[in-house]
Parts: sequence; structure tokens; C-alpha cells
Amino acid sequence: MATADPGSQTDGNVLARLAAVIAARRGADPETSYVAALFARGDDAILKKIGEEATETVMAGKDGDPRRITSEVADLWFHCLVLLARHGLSPADVLAELGRREGRSGHAEKAARVR
Repeated sequence: MATADPGSQTDGNVLARLAAVIAARRGADPETSYVAALFARGDDAILKKIGEEATETVMAGKDGDPRRITSEVADLWFHCLVLLARHGLSPADVLAELGRREGRSGHAEKAARVR
């Protein structure tokens, strides 16, 4: 498994940096910014992109091509970051939730969720 070089463009801070770029582009001109165009089109457009990227990720996983899997997951994560920003959330919120779940059985975590 490849590991990120601290300070490189692939380290864990890339999510925070990308979230900052998304936040900065939120109010940009939708004609020149893809992020601004997504925000302008609203939740349905953002959710549709997440669905499309999730499907492409599944297809890449079935094909088993590591480069394509990586590319599709990157697209999916990007659009999930847009959704987070749309709702005033950040990667830190997701990381905190993952940290809360760390060390718990997946079955126990699922059973403990409020329905």
C-alpha cells in the first residue's frame, strides 16, 4: 500500500484544502466555476452527481482496475465534499464521526444508530 509523504499533495490535509477551495468557489460565477454551478443548481444537482459518481465507483470496483477505482473514488469524494459544504459541514465533521466509531464493531455501531 502506498503511503503519503507528509506535506505532499496526497497527505490527509488535502481534504481540508479542497474543502477550503470549494467554500471559496461557492459564490463564484457559475459560468466559470463548476463548484458554483453545482451550488446554483441546488441539492438535487449535487445529489445526482453523487449518485452518478457512486455508480461509476461501483463499476470501477467490479472491473478491478486500481487506477480507475482511485479516479472514481476521488470524483465521489469531491462531490461529497460539495454536499458537506452545502450543509455547512466539513471533512473534520466526517473524520470526527469516524473517530467516534473507531474501535467499535460495525454490527454494534449499526445496531446503536437511532432509526
